[in-house]
Amino acid sequence: MGTTAKEEMSRFWEKNTKSNRPLSPHVSIYKWSLPMAMSITHRGTGVALSLGVSLFGLAALVLPQPFPHYLALLKSLSLGPALICSAKFALAFPFSYHAWNGIRHLAWDMGKGFKIPQVNQSGVLVLILTLLSAAGLAAM
Repeated sequence: MGTTAKEEMSRFWEKNTKSNRPLSPHVSIYKWSLPMAMSITHRGTGVALSLGVSLFGLAALVLPQPFPHYLALLKSLSLGPALICSAKFALAFPFSYHAWNGIRHLAWDMGKGFKIPQVNQSGVLVLILTLLSAAGLAAM
């Protein structure tokens, strides 16, 4: 009969303690770079967009009134233009970032832009295009 997961973990930690091996390096020892931060942000925006679309679709199924009713309710709040523009920018930013960074990943899939200066340049370009397109979408 096999061992349980708890017994295996216990054996693993006992062996590591006896051999005086150090633990694996933690994220805190790495120097943060633009590509590292953009990779994490790309994953985060992907998850956020997936959750947002899923929740919006679920709300459309569950809520009793049709979408125009809730849009009129939002308009009746008489929110200021600065708040509306900020909210639109907050919604457009993850979409824009994920789209532009996805195009960057497609270029990488074709084998282009793997040299470190090119990776940094394309990262800065993605950030600039993201800000411009998110601002443009928010201004609509």
